[in-house]
Amino acid sequence: MTVRPAAAVLCVLLAGIVRGASGMPTPPLEPFTAQFGADWKGIGVATSGLELRRDAQPDHWVYTWRVSARGIFRMFYSDDLVQTSWFDLGSDGVRPRRYEATEGSKSVSLSFDWDAHRARGTDEGKPLELELSARTLDVLAIQIQVMQDLKSDSLPPRFSIIDKDEVKEFLYTREGGARLSTALGNLDTVIVASQREGNDRILRMWFAPSLGYIPVQAERTRGGKLEFAMRIRSLTRP
Repeated sequence: MTVRPAAAVLCVLLAGIVRGASGMPTPPLEPFTAQFGADWKGIGVATSGLELRRDAQPDHWVYTWRVSARGIFRMFYSDDLVQTSWFDLGSDGVRPRRYEATEGSKSVSLSFDWDAHRARGTDEGKPLELELSARTLDVLAIQIQVMQDLKSDSLPPRFSIIDKDEVKEFLYTREGGARLSTALGNLDTVIVASQREGNDRILRMWFAPSLGYIPVQAERTRGGKLEFAMRIRSLTRP
């Protein structure tokens, strides 16, 4: 599914993370809902919302991200982009079960068969089948895993992520910390940068330890120039 500029803020933000060190206990998750504002090249283009909630079974979770174009951009991008990941959280970290993305009539759907090490589904109606390694995640489940890895101080340097119709390798670097002024107040944060090898696009995300490592800011640069930014506006917990 091709994602257009206003919705791309979401998809690039979620080019995320995998698992903690073997044998370490998995830090607990807490449900939350967060709202963000998105700027594209200095122009406010969208609002977006993250929601993490428990599923019906123990250790099963549902993570959803919705992005909505705003202002004049709504004329061209009238359909919201909605992505949802259903995943398990165990001693080995996050393991996706199902992933779906919709934008109007466009859709992507994947089911994860871990016994066969295959992800199967459709991309805009076309059949899709991908081989899974033990650490492959979808573009939403990976964000939860990076939160878990930061909690246990065990962020790996390389991750396999299903992006569109292929599995891609991303490099991740922890770049220290920063104190940010946000809509939630002043927050100490941990900065994580990610990029594909040989690509000049770099995504930086700021995670707040005091909030359970929920992301509060993200920026993507290309060739050293800022392309877009996302900043948190509100956070609620059940």
